[in-house]
Amino acid sequence: MDITGIAKSHQAYNQKTGKASSKKEWKLSDSLRERITEYAREDATHNVYMGNKFLALRKSEVAKVAPDRATLMGKVNQNMKEIREADERWLRLLFGEPYEAKFQSGAVHVYDGNGDEILTYTAGVGWHEKESKAETQVHGVLKAAYYDAFRAARQDAVEAQGGFDAGA
Repeated sequence: MDITGIAKSHQAYNQKTGKASSKKEWKLSDSLRERITEYAREDATHNVYMGNKFLALRKSEVAKVAPDRATLMGKVNQNMKEIREADERWLRLLFGEPYEAKFQSGAVHVYDGNGDEILTYTAGVGWHEKESKAETQVHGVLKAAYYDAFRAARQDAVEAQGGFDAGA
């Protein structure tokens, strides 16, 4: 993972699955890094780590690479009777590219174009969302950028106080 961002092509070839997959691009831009730094500095002055503004920003950015799980869940909910009788080919047609689904032991498992399981439906339990690798990578990049900015802001505050960290 490159700390400067995650760049993906729109029709990347997945060597693991041997399929073309549709990807969303995401990159940690300079303006986004500046907003993270601003939020980290604000949080550092209030002695709060990862305040609400940063958490909302991170959620918004991760949503940009997240699969449309709500649509996938809706398709299954509308077609549950047929799904119980379906084979993998029918499920693939139902979800469309780049998604794939398997019906195993009474559960529906939905995979993204990378072969990562992103949703599971089990009767009696319902839906369980699983984070994709792209979402995990965006979380990591944003948290690392925030941590660096927060640490720098705290260091600036310590130096301004003559070397005493009241928050430590």
